[in-house]
Amino acid sequence: MSQRVKVKQILLDDKTNYEVTVKGWVRSFRNNQFIALNDGSTNNNLQVVISQENTDPALVKRITSGAAISVTGEIIPSQGKGQKVELKAQTLEILGDCDPEQYPLQLKNRPSLEYLREIAHLRFRTNTFGAVFRVRHTLAYAVHKFFNDRGFVYLHTPIITASDAEGAGEMFRVTTLDMKKPPLDDAGNIDYKQDFFGRSTNLTVSGQLEGELGAMAFGDIYTFGPTFRAENSNTARHLAEFWMIEPEMAFYELKDNMDLAEAFIKYVIGYALEHNREDLEFLAQRLEEEEKQKPQAERSELKLVDKLEFVLNNEFERLTYTEAIDILKNSKPNKNKKFNYLIEEWGADLQSEHERYLVEKHFKKPVILTDYPAAIKSFYMKQNDDGKTVRAMDILFPGIGEIVGGSQREENYDKLVKRMEELHLPVEEMYWYLDTRRFGSAPHAGFGLGFERLVLFVTGMTNIRDVIAFPRTPGSADF
Repeated sequence: MSQRVKVKQILLDDKTNYEVTVKGWVRSFRNNQFIALNDGSTNNNLQVVISQENTDPALVKRITSGAAISVTGEIIPSQGKGQKVELKAQTLEILGDCDPEQYPLQLKNRPSLEYLREIAHLRFRTNTFGAVFRVRHTLAYAVHKFFNDRGFVYLHTPIITASDAEGAGEMFRVTTLDMKKPPLDDAGNIDYKQDFFGRSTNLTVSGQLEGELGAMAFGDIYTFGPTFRAENSNTARHLAEFWMIEPEMAFYELKDNMDLAEAFIKYVIGYALEHNREDLEFLAQRLEEEEKQKPQAERSELKLVDKLEFVLNNEFERLTYTEAIDILKNSKPNKNKKFNYLIEEWGADLQSEHERYLVEKHFKKPVILTDYPAAIKSFYMKQNDDGKTVRAMDILFPGIGEIVGGSQREENYDKLVKRMEELHLPVEEMYWYLDTRRFGSAPHAGFGLGFERLVLFVTGMTNIRDVIAFPRTPGSADF
């Protein structure tokens, strides 16, 4: 295979009168002469001009939308509108034919996002998903760059685990037992001692607990990997398999944690704006067309790129859960009973509608809520002196709701054990976690950010199934 040059590079270089080989897929072919060629490096196509006199008619018939081709020729100035250069073909080879009668991605049809989810194996070839997944790549790279540049150690935490970090219980079980005829113990329960790992195991819901172990040796670590929730939820915001970014930092308190999370979010968004401006402007235009279908009251006040720049240029609002409850109790939607879940008293677990009200209506910018009631938060969070609240923090974003959840961790051994016993958690089984509080305990903190929610916000897509390559949802594990 001869060396190829990517379309993006040719269009960026803006040079002419040199020979190249390009390879890609035909987006369109008109007048038996002009091929719009795309190789996935950019949404922009390279126009390839073939000579009808010098091209075999049988070959011309095989140049159809979706076909993979290799073209060698000369880059010359373009006479047509919309492009500065084009490729004058000298040789053309069909690498893979595509039957236009069966190919589902035709220019004359604009398939809906719902339909494209059904053919997720092909949707990468559309402009929308080309842009989304190039942005996703950039954001993932920026995550690693942010932490690497600050001296963090990238720790790979286990995907198969025996613990439930969140205490949620919504886990996928991992087993090699024959479920049609599993071994039973004396009490008639499934005997997991005979399973592969000698105990009951599941797919991880979080790498946090193991991440804390690393932080107690390296100081600053982060994980970035897949996590799983067996939550039977068919919403535009939930997936059964998704990616989480979870840093853990020794010698951090709650304010340090908030500062890092805000700096991190601003960094990765800024990195995407700098390196994927073209894709983001395309997605902004797509979103603007979509918004026109909505009632005026439901449309976003800011365009996509403006919204991203607004996040970069404004400090996140910081307030306590108690202050937020007061705002929500006295809000018009609450007084007029417009909320689905009315806020009546302190201690209520905030829902997405409450989070979005604070961000989109009241403060009109990202919000960090802190010091939540202990009763609605996880066992490992640092207990405040008031005996009622913990040093938790959630970052809330417009259109998304919660995008980050974190806390200062409880470093006091006795307090942590007492809290675990109150929640009936297996203290003996969790000896390895408690050892970090027995041997050189130190203040530490961390947070988790759902990567797909970040991609959702940055790309302006409205369904989380459209920002992960092959979504895993209830009743669906295709591709």
